[in-house]
Amino acid sequence: MNKISSSIMMAGLLATTAAVQADNHKSLVIGTNNWAENIAVANMWKIILEQEHDYDIELSNIGKSVLYSGLASEDVDISMEIWLPTTDASFLAPYEDEIDVHDVWYEGTALGLVVPSYAEIGTIPELSENAEAYEYQGKSAILGIDPGSAIASLTDDAIDAYELPFNQVNSSGPAMMAALDDAYEREKPIVVTLWSPHWAFAEYDLKYLEDPEGVYGESDDIHWMSRKDFADEDPWLTAVLNDWYMDDDTLGGLMAEIEQTGDLVEGAQTWIDENRNLIDEWVAAGDAD
Repeated sequence: MNKISSSIMMAGLLATTAAVQADNHKSLVIGTNNWAENIAVANMWKIILEQEHDYDIELSNIGKSVLYSGLASEDVDISMEIWLPTTDASFLAPYEDEIDVHDVWYEGTALGLVVPSYAEIGTIPELSENAEAYEYQGKSAILGIDPGSAIASLTDDAIDAYELPFNQVNSSGPAMMAALDDAYEREKPIVVTLWSPHWAFAEYDLKYLEDPEGVYGESDDIHWMSRKDFADEDPWLTAVLNDWYMDDDTLGGLMAEIEQTGDLVEGAQTWIDENRNLIDEWVAAGDAD
C-alpha cells in the first residue's frame, strides 16, 4: 500500500471515529428553579455528565410554570425536582400526559413558615398576636421566595386561612436568606418561608411553626421528571437517575459545600471528589441496565 492510499485510509478512519464520537455526544437541557437543593443537584449532575460521560448540558433557570410547559413542549429534557403527592401536583396536572415522572431520590420533605429557635412563638396562629414584632420595612411581613413558587401560593393560603395581618414579601431565595442572616445575627424576630431539605437548617437553629390547619400539607418525596419518552431515548441516564438517592447527610453535605465555598461549580466538584464511591454506585446502575 503506497503512502497516499495509506493516508487516505487513515483520514477515513479518523473521520469515522469523529462521526462515532459526535454521535455519542448528547446535548440535554436541564430545567432548574431557585430552590437551593435544585441548583445544587443540577450542577452536580452537569459536572458528572459533562466531565465523565460526554454530555453537553445546558442549565435553564426558569419559573415553575414555564418549567412544566417546557417539558411538555420538549424544550426542556429533564428536571431534577418535583414534590409529590402534594406540593407540585397542581403544576403537573395540566401536563400529566406529556411529562414522565420518574423515581424518588429524596424522601420526607417539609415546608412551611420558619422562625429562629429563639422566637417565643411556636404556631402560625400566634403570629397574629405578635404581628408588630415581625415588621419588615414598616409592615408585618412573611419573607418568601419568587411569587410563582408553590410555597408562595401556599403562604398566601395560610395568610387567608389564619386571617394573619401580614403581607408576603416575595423576592429571590438568596435575598430572603440574606434577610434571615441579618435578623439572626441581631437576634431579631423574622418569619420566612422555608423547606427541607435546605442548608439553612445546618447553618442556623430554626424551627417550623406548627400548622394546625394543615395548609402546607403532609410530607412529600422528591422525584425527577422528563419530557415524554425520554426513557426510551436515553435508557442509560434514566437508569442512573432512577438509582440516584440522597438523604439529609449527603444532600446537606452537597449544599453546605456549595454554601461554604460560595461557588456552585467549585463546591459541587469538591463534593463529587469526596463522594466518588456513591457516584460510582449510581453510574453502575446505568452500565448494568
